[in-house]
Order: sequence, then structure tokens, then C-alpha cells
Amino acid sequence: MSEPRTNEMNGAEAAVRMLQAHGVTHMFGLCGDTTLPFYDALARLDHGINHILTRDERHAAYMADGYARVTGKPGVCEGPSGGGATYILPGVVEASESSIPVLAITTDVATTSRGRYPLTELDQVALFRPLTKWNASLDDATRLPAMMRNAFRSMTTGRPGAAHLALPFNTQKAAVDPSEIWAEPRHAFFPADRTGPDIARIEAAADALLSAKKAVAICGGGPVIAGAQAALAELGNLLDLPIATTVSGQGAIAETDPLAVGVVGSNGAAPSTRAVVDDADLVLFIGCRAGSVTTERWCSPSIDTRIVHIDSDPEVLGANYPTEVAIAADAKLALEALIACLKERKGLPSFDGSNRAAAAWQGKLAAFEALAASDEAPIRPERVIATLQRLLDADANIVADPGTPCPYFSAHYRWPQAGRHFITNRAHGALGYALAASMGAHVGRPGVKTVAVMGDGSFGFCCGEFETIVRHKMPITSIVFSNSTFGWIKAGQDSGFGKRFYNVDFDRTDHAAVASAFGVKAWRVEDPAELETVLKQALAHDGPTLVDIISQPLHEAAAPVSEWVA
Repeated sequence: MSEPRTNEMNGAEAAVRMLQAHGVTHMFGLCGDTTLPFYDALARLDHGINHILTRDERHAAYMADGYARVTGKPGVCEGPSGGGATYILPGVVEASESSIPVLAITTDVATTSRGRYPLTELDQVALFRPLTKWNASLDDATRLPAMMRNAFRSMTTGRPGAAHLALPFNTQKAAVDPSEIWAEPRHAFFPADRTGPDIARIEAAADALLSAKKAVAICGGGPVIAGAQAALAELGNLLDLPIATTVSGQGAIAETDPLAVGVVGSNGAAPSTRAVVDDADLVLFIGCRAGSVTTERWCSPSIDTRIVHIDSDPEVLGANYPTEVAIAADAKLALEALIACLKERKGLPSFDGSNRAAAAWQGKLAAFEALAASDEAPIRPERVIATLQRLLDADANIVADPGTPCPYFSAHYRWPQAGRHFITNRAHGALGYALAASMGAHVGRPGVKTVAVMGDGSFGFCCGEFETIVRHKMPITSIVFSNSTFGWIKAGQDSGFGKRFYNVDFDRTDHAAVASAFGVKAWRVEDPAELETVLKQALAHDGPTLVDIISQPLHEAAAPVSEWVA
């Protein structure tokens, strides 16, 4: 293909301009041979996009994910062909399955080289097809502006999700008509083009609530994504309705709210919170898939409980429970319509939500408080949670990896504000997520303190990105629960496989020394009496910090995971 004429632009330049037109101000990625035209366009053009060079493509996608969650804007990541395309996949599938719009741009070998065994050739469209909401290769450069608009429209409308666009080397250099560079401003944010509810279904949901005696709401990530916190609080107050959340749904309601039950399900709940669900005669699922963790493998609520279900994805409705009323709609619009409908009714029920929620927390705190005050070593995770609760501001961002951090923070860190303040990867649970996602969260919300919490297994997946944190002077505090094992798996072997521990333990790493080598100010804590002083210093420091905490392993702890307790 010929180079564009002076009154035209090439595909790489058009890609930059289309990102700019969609309001993109930050992008995360890693360079490669096939990306040279794209990087050259980024270098030459005045576009206002801050490109953050990462140390691998997986973390670029995790950064874009964290950025999207705190900004309400699609995150953008990029990487080269071959290994770059395969490395970026874990972050793309996590975002898409979590209903977070992330655009992954991967460059590719020239279309004219396909089938001739060029280095790094693979079928990128086939690779990304099952993992994305929208996916294409730009084989014709003139189609780039339309494809970019398609990608942003798909990512932000309906149930949000990830998109992928491959840019072959030669189409990055081919001509594009500048008049095609435009964007729909509403697709620069999510959720866009919200779907309203069927009013007849809203009336039926109101009828169901009016006939119930002990209803409870369980909120997934949908209300947080939709910004439905105010509507949810109004519904709760109208009916004195207890409101529980999934792990992804934390932030739908402040957990200090009298109606907040806290997390339910197998990861982060307690017998007292499960009792609220088990005793209910009607469950209102809101933006929640009612999956295996939330429902303790579809046992809580029981299969014969009356269900009213609101979700923006109609495929979710009725997938796991017989559903009395199914409402395919945006959570905010559906709740607002339901409130308006209920206000027209007489004799509204009161579901005793404040007392039921208080009993749930009392039961949980009874077990937690003694452990949080323990002077035992290795340090109990409960003590770390309680200390951070005292030290962090109410608007802090906490990003937690699976393993030790997720169940403890989900169960015991009592979020004082509604909104997105807690991020964890609940779709696929890959280790090494928290550090990179915290970087994206910091870039998107730089005015608040961001804390990344990980196990030492996760640390091994992601420590290269400490160079990126230092290079960009990000004042993120990282906390490592150091117990020399892949703790989640060892706890499963302990509870379900006769304590036959096989290939889960590894040697202890001096994580503080590793972080210091990258230029991070770091501490190691073994004595519980030193924990608060060190955490206070780390949180107050004006640059990147890390605290390596020698902690109790999960299989010896009182972790809030129901299958281990059983």
C-alpha cells in the first residue's frame, strides 16, 4: 500500500485521532516491532494522551481495568503481535467478564505476510473472539474510524465489556480520509445508552415486594457500574430493606449504613450474614449474576426462594434460579422506576432491615474483634485489616489480589462510603492483578490514597512493575501478606484433601529488599506491636512504599471462606 498523500493521514495517525476523539487521556502498553507506526504517530502528533510504558502487556491490561473502574471511562491498553497479544489476554478477559470496558489494541504482521510464516503471526481475531464483546482486525485502513466507533459503542452500551482491535503493520501506514475522524461523545463513558425497564415488570416487582414478609436485596457490581447508589439507598429507606452485596458489589452502599448487611456468599461472608439470606422469603438480585460464590453454589438462597431479578444483561435473568419477576434494564433506571411505583402504593411493608443488618454485623464482629487485637506472631490478617481501617481516609482506594487479601478485606474492612473504593478481580481471580490495577486506579483518581494488597505468591507475578511505579513516582502503598505459600490452595488441601499438602510451599522472599532495589521505600514487619507505626509511615510517605508483613497462612487462620469453615 502507498503512503498517504499530504492532505490525508495514515492508519496509525487515524487510530490516535480516534482515541483522542473519544476522550482518551491515558493509555497503558508495551512497545514491539509491529507497533512502530503507531508509536511514531504518538510521538509526532499533539493529542493529549499520556502513554504509560509498562513492563509487560498483562499489566497494561490490568492498569486499563483499574483506570476504567474509578473513572467511568473505557480503559485503553496496547501491545505488539505474537507474545504481546497472548500476554494481554488475561487482563482483557478479566475486564470483560467483570463488565468493565477495556479496549485492547494489538498491532500485527502485515496482511500481505499472512500465511507466509512471518515472525509472530497468529490469528488474533480467533484468539480474542471468545473473550471480548467486540473484536476485529483492521484489514482495510479506510474502515478504521468506523471500527473504532463500533468498539467504543459496543464497550459502553448494554452490559459493558472489553473490545479488541488488531492493527496490521501495513494498514497502519495506509491512507485514511481525515473527514471520517469523529466520535459519539456519549460513548466516551459507561454505561452509555442505558436501557429502561418494562413498566409492567416494575409493577410486578412492586407487587412481589408488597406480598413479602422478609425480603433482602443482594447487589452485584451492576449498581456500582450504573451509579445507582442514591436510588438503592432510597429504596432501602422506603422499605427498611436489608441490603447485602457480593464482593464485586461492595460500594453499592456504605457498609456503615444501618441497612448494610455486608458481603454474602462463600468468600467474605459469615454465618450471621448468611442467615439474613436464608431467612428471606424474597430475594431482590440487583446487577448480580447469582453465581456460585454469591450463592454458595446455589444453596443460599435456596432454589425455592421467590426471586425478583434486575440486570442489564438479559442472559443472566433466570439462568440460575426460577425467577418470579425478571427486569432487563440498567440498575439505576430500574430502581428509580421501582421507587416511583412503590410511592404510589399504600401500605408499604417494613422489612426490619436495620435490625437484621445489625445482627449480621454483630455476629461477624464477635469473631473478628478478638483476632484483630491479637498479639500473636505471625501477624494475623485481621490485625492488618483493623489497623488500615483506623489509618486510611474514607475515600481511599484499596485494590486486593485473590488469596489472603480478598476474603479478609471483603468480610472485615467496613467501607465508610458508597462508590468504587474497593477493586478486586472476581471474574477469573488471576494472581498478580492488584499492583497493576492499583496503578491504573491511581492514574484515574490521583487525589486519593491508593493501597495495593497482595500475597507473596502474587508478588512473584508482578514485581517488575515496581520499576514503572518508581518511574512515574506513584505514591502507592503496597502491602504483602508474606507466608511462603500459595495460601488459597493450601487451605483447600487442608480442609478438603486430608491435609495432604503438595507443591504449594516456596521459600520466603525478602520483599522489602526486592522493592528497595527498584527504588521503593520499604519495611518488613514481624512484630504486631510495630505494625501500626510502620503502616502509618508508609501511608504518609510521598512516594511509592511497600510493607512486607510476615503473616499467618490461610490454612492456619480463621479466614472468612465458608468451605474451609465447614
